[in-house]
Amino acid sequence: MIARSQAPARRPGSASVRTVLVTGLLALTALAAVVVTLTVGDFPIAIADVPAAVLGDGPPRSVYVVQELRLPRAICGLAAGAALGASGCVFQRVAGNVLASPDVIGINAGAATAAVIGIVWFRATGVAISLAALAGALVCAVLVYGLAYRRGLSPYRLVLVGIGVAAALGSVTSYVLTRADLYDARAAEIWLTGSLVSRDWTQAWSITVVAAVLIPLLATQNRQLRSLELGDDLARLQGTRVEAARAVILVTAVALAAAATAVAGPVAFVALVAPQIARRLIDPRHLGLLPSAACGALLLSAADLAARRVIAPLELPVGVVTAVLGAPVLLALLVRANRTGATG
Repeated sequence: MIARSQAPARRPGSASVRTVLVTGLLALTALAAVVVTLTVGDFPIAIADVPAAVLGDGPPRSVYVVQELRLPRAICGLAAGAALGASGCVFQRVAGNVLASPDVIGINAGAATAAVIGIVWFRATGVAISLAALAGALVCAVLVYGLAYRRGLSPYRLVLVGIGVAAALGSVTSYVLTRADLYDARAAEIWLTGSLVSRDWTQAWSITVVAAVLIPLLATQNRQLRSLELGDDLARLQGTRVEAARAVILVTAVALAAAATAVAGPVAFVALVAPQIARRLIDPRHLGLLPSAACGALLLSAADLAARRVIAPLELPVGVVTAVLGAPVLLALLVRANRTGATG
């Protein structure tokens, strides 16, 4: 407390300027990664020719490759990454735990199980898979929240319950796959690894609309988020309708995670890592929702680029790349929490 009182005062608005600059830099870097992804592949395209191809003014073959094959995939990576980053930020802030991201506490597992059931049992494709993933994520979120809530929301209980539910859903997914024929099992396995291959404009528009609507909606809940961070009792003293505010915020965050999972599959660690990176770049007094979204867009776009080029001409699923990069971060967070005796 003494050190805090002796800290030099900050200029009014300086934190906001820093946050805006960080968000802008992350967003520009993500766009730069997208431009690079549009140039690489079996049919290389010069960076200088990308703008013309995007606008449909270049050579026909370049226009087709960019507009129909690479641009929808790039947009899916940007929007899905932004959705995961924003969703992870909300979960971590509401729960007060750096491990409370959709992929750790079972939300993605719920979406994945429902999507696999749709693929294997009902031969679902496209929009049907997205709707199944959304329904599965919402049901899983309600289940985890109900099991973790005991006169308030304990961060550790939320994470432990979520891990348990995710494990149970993983068993259900494995069982469904064992009962599937070879073709359906192969399609489901490809989806489960997390991939942006063969994404089309329907998927690109759907995740873009979801992210463009729900991320600003979450940004308008800034005051409620800050109140919930203080705990239920203090939030009520400030006049916040705790359960209603938490329900709106978490349902929106779940919808973002589910929409991203429906498009890219259960991509691991983006929702966990992006808020942590953003948190260390901006002023700690800020929630970091938009920086987390921009960082998520950068991480998934960069991971997709790496997936395409690391062992070219072969291509890795983007989920493999994010898992390889994200697992050490998760271990570091666990070690840090164990040493400090805090949730981060």
